[in-house]
Amino acid sequence: MANAALFVGWGQTVRGRETKALQVFNDSQVYYARLQQEGKIESFETIILQPHGGDLAGFVLLRGERATLDQIISSTEFQTLTVRANMIADNVGVISAAIGSELADGLGRFLQAATELG
Repeated sequence: MANAALFVGWGQTVRGRETKALQVFNDSQVYYARLQQEGKIESFETIILQPHGGDLAGFVLLRGERATLDQIISSTEFQTLTVRANMIADNVGVISAAIGSELADGLGRFLQAATELG
């Protein structure tokens, strides 16, 4: 069961680069599906947000084990895909996230610190 996640978010497409943006988006979906098929991630979910005037246009949440997700982030293929995304969309970001048992552990640390600090 997944204990960690990667949040890969992006903003608006750079004007005039819409066709390339679709290409990079499709390439990323194929890559994430391959990671899932190979058992490197448990699952991924792609979210496209409705226009809302904010900086976030969509994101992908990849679920897996922390050690494997750390390997994915540092892989040449993931980094290349992220560089390509940065060239066609604003505000591209990758953030590690806690889910499952990591979430419970993090909340436990928060509770302990809150108890100590009052």
